[in-house]
Amino acid sequence: MTYDGYKALRIQVSDRIAHITIDNPPMNLGDHVLVSDLARFNAEVRTDDTVGVIVFDSADPDYFYAHEDMADAALMEQMLQDNELNLFQEVRESYRTLPQVTIAKVAGWVRGGGIEFATALDLRFAALETALFSQNEVSLGILPGGGGTQYLPRLLGRSRALEVIIGADAFDAALAERYGLINRALPADELDGFVERLAQRIASFPPGAVSLAKQAVDTGIGLSLPDGLREENKLLRQTVTPQVIEFLQAALKAGAQTRQGELDMEGLIDGLLRSQPPRR
Repeated sequence: MTYDGYKALRIQVSDRIAHITIDNPPMNLGDHVLVSDLARFNAEVRTDDTVGVIVFDSADPDYFYAHEDMADAALMEQMLQDNELNLFQEVRESYRTLPQVTIAKVAGWVRGGGIEFATALDLRFAALETALFSQNEVSLGILPGGGGTQYLPRLLGRSRALEVIIGADAFDAALAERYGLINRALPADELDGFVERLAQRIASFPPGAVSLAKQAVDTGIGLSLPDGLREENKLLRQTVTPQVIEFLQAALKAGAQTRQGELDMEGLIDGLLRSQPPRR
């Protein structure tokens, strides 16, 4: 699939990874152009079996996703329509529920709706020296209405989420990592390499196992432990295909479950995956 005609996103796909660069001057505001592009890309990539991982970064070193465009009256009016979910919630949820793995690579500011977008993605990594975060809506007299009051407590817990939301203050990547907003804060010169290696690793795995593992985690969050275990078992059975059995046998033949093979099990499996590309 080709991804052409976008105005605020630069899209490049190779080796099952879609690299998406947000490029919406002057500061990557969430205006109608960016929001429309994000909605369109989601609809197109959702059914693209050639993409297994989606990595978002920014063309602007100072801003990953600044916040929503407060001057865009038409966009604000659309957001406030009497619907079950508003426009921004719909866009965030469309990303949270993608079958592909989504990653935010943050080097600059992320405020308001930018945090909501980033927290709707699966994984978040940030530059230790330069990434900054602020969920500042309450200071403006409103509340985070694009998912912020729901995503943050699930990541940070209630008290820390309230500190971030009603404190409405800026904080750095080190605190974001400590609180659980991001997966890791990395030195800026290590961020690109780390995220690229992780994306390549995930993209090399059987797509069905990745998407079903993601589904199991997401489903289990809203269930009791016994119900979550039952859902996990149901999804596990879907992964056990003849192709998977064949791959497990190949792993055993290559040295898995031997004392020497287990010393570098990950490397052994990586080698098999390179010679035997993933199948559903």
